[in-house]
Amino acid sequence: MEIAIVTGASSGLGREYAKLLDEEGLDEIWLVARRQPPLEELAGELTTKSCIYALDLTDRASFLVLQQALSDSQASVRYLIHAAGFGKMGAAATIPAGVQESMIDLNDRAAVSLVQSVLPHCHTGSHLVQICSCAAFLPIPELAVYAATKAFLLRYSRALAAELAPQGILVSAVCPYWVKDTEFITTASQTDKGRLFRHFPLAGTKEAIARRSFQAIKKGRVVITPDGVSTLLRFLSGWIPQDILLHGSRWFR
Repeated sequence: MEIAIVTGASSGLGREYAKLLDEEGLDEIWLVARRQPPLEELAGELTTKSCIYALDLTDRASFLVLQQALSDSQASVRYLIHAAGFGKMGAAATIPAGVQESMIDLNDRAAVSLVQSVLPHCHTGSHLVQICSCAAFLPIPELAVYAATKAFLLRYSRALAAELAPQGILVSAVCPYWVKDTEFITTASQTDKGRLFRHFPLAGTKEAIARRSFQAIKKGRVVITPDGVSTLLRFLSGWIPQDILLHGSRWFR
């Protein structure tokens, strides 16, 4: 039995990837997120059999549930798409420590734990996908922890891609610019008391970002920048010193 696992499937990019995976001829799609009602609604829209896991991936016990399910089903994982994640805007001193720690837990620790859980069930042609951000390419004041978590995720994915290549297991990091029609901006803005981030020019749509990036995922691309801004930032970050990038990162605001 071949399956796909999508985290953050209740909304945003995760939901869009689940719809795209519905066309891949899989036996099952496992939908993972904290909120069960949106997962049930999505499952009703898919033609592929869906399994719902209403789990909080900042809770380590959630991975025991997934590991047991994988073991019991003896499933083969063709796709893991880790789209769960969140960010918070504002000065680091103004964002509660617990919130910043949860950001690290979900964006990074959960990503590593998921990979460790599914690797024994992967095979040649399996895809491990981390939904990253072009924030990974440069330090961003007032978005410091979020950008740092994505930098970790990008470097982890690139190293993992090289490590697993001999086994034929593909790893991708998707690094989009702002996506305007997801919950991310609304959630991230809740801590931006100084209104430091006011505009989001050239932001993409979740449908377009998911569709373009999924095409690149299937081609085995390691670092995927599915829009013009993220592609430009990726290029510039390879040539411009970090001090200059740090100053230029204020363009995000």
